[in-house]
Amino acid sequence: MKKILVMAALAICSFANAQKGTILVGGNIGYSSEKTEYQFSEEKTNTFSFSPKVGYQFNDNWTVGGEFTVSSSTDDNGTREIKDNGFKIGAFVRYSVPLNQTFSVFADMGAGFQNAKSKVYGPGNAYGKRKADGMYVGVTPALFINMKKGFGLNFSIGGLGYETLSYDNNGADVSKFYFNFGQTFNIGISKNF
Repeated sequence: MKKILVMAALAICSFANAQKGTILVGGNIGYSSEKTEYQFSEEKTNTFSFSPKVGYQFNDNWTVGGEFTVSSSTDDNGTREIKDNGFKIGAFVRYSVPLNQTFSVFADMGAGFQNAKSKVYGPGNAYGKRKADGMYVGVTPALFINMKKGFGLNFSIGGLGYETLSYDNNGADVSKFYFNFGQTFNIGISKNF
């Protein structure tokens, strides 16, 4: 699985060190895992995502642009399985700080609209298929490694944020705050244009 993630990361682009007046195009792939224990059962959620971005670096440290994410997750508690497909589209602001010629740290703050479609398999699937719309806001710190002439790798292991989803057909309204450091892994390849 790790080899597939690395190979996929090598096939996509992401952002590089901030250079004033440049256009940045790219993206990351990500994986997250969350385990929730209840009194008599355990629930595990695995999520894969692809997150392209396009931005303009108007300052040596600041970038603004648009982002979107497509994701797929599976939530399994042993008797019931829920498959979710998600889509997010919004804007982001990035602040970058070079540590030296090889390493930089940056933080992305993104906000926008999200959509989710769920399908329940197994007993107790009274809802069958569900759709939801909502909003998100999040902050993700990351590390950039400059390999050669602005070409490099991005790594992050989580962030914090807030999101809402309102389900159709009198479904539940969900809002949650998350802090997922160590539960999420994102990797991307970077190049300035």
